[in-house]
Amino acid sequence: MPELDRRGLRIWYEDQGRGPAVLLTHGYSATSRMWAPQVRGLAERFRLITWDLRGHGRSDSPDDPSAYSENRSVDDMSAILDACDVERAAIGGLSLGGYLSLAFHLEHPMRVRALLLFDTGPGYRSEEGRRRWNALAEGYARAFEERGLEALGSGAEVRGSDHRSARGLALAARGILAQRDARVIDSLPGIRAPTLVLWGARDEAFVKPSEYMAAKIPVARRVILPGAGHAANLDRPQAFNAAVAEFLDSIPS
Repeated sequence: MPELDRRGLRIWYEDQGRGPAVLLTHGYSATSRMWAPQVRGLAERFRLITWDLRGHGRSDSPDDPSAYSENRSVDDMSAILDACDVERAAIGGLSLGGYLSLAFHLEHPMRVRALLLFDTGPGYRSEEGRRRWNALAEGYARAFEERGLEALGSGAEVRGSDHRSARGLALAARGILAQRDARVIDSLPGIRAPTLVLWGARDEAFVKPSEYMAAKIPVARRVILPGAGHAANLDRPQAFNAAVAEFLDSIPS
């Protein structure tokens, strides 16, 4: 499988299918394997590029905490598109992957054909909101440091993930999952790329953030999947794939 060399740090990715390119980023402590139902269901019509974040799955887990950040993750996404010879793509992800997709748009708007935001949020404008979120991220980090990979959650998107480094996941929590400013949430009204905001009706933690994004992004389309939780793509894969395909088909080439 392809590996991207980022100055000696290997980033794992996979490029499957044909058609308009779609870059999908997984959630925290999941891996690209969570997109298996989408690869099976959509690769005949779309070129699906999936990858593992630093500290996750088959990508490297450097010991240097400074190797993990939102900016470095966005740079990895851009480098993967370059390696695949893709100038513009639909950029999407679930949970942390959706937030990083918004961060990517902020840095590289001309490379974004469309945004796909699944069961995610845009971060926090208030310092208090970020403080609570970062306390949660720190809790994840300490759990991995104390219990190793046994600290992995039981969510659908995490099951089946193949991780190699609990330390990498801890460092990713502190460096990538943690938030430091309001740049992403403040960027929503300026987004001009066609945007799909999709969430599971049972994903209580992300209903309000999803509704907020759908209201603030001028060109957003909202889709709510009944019966689905946080991993809507796994809970209702056929309905999820149909919604994504219909949305992407509606975008002018």
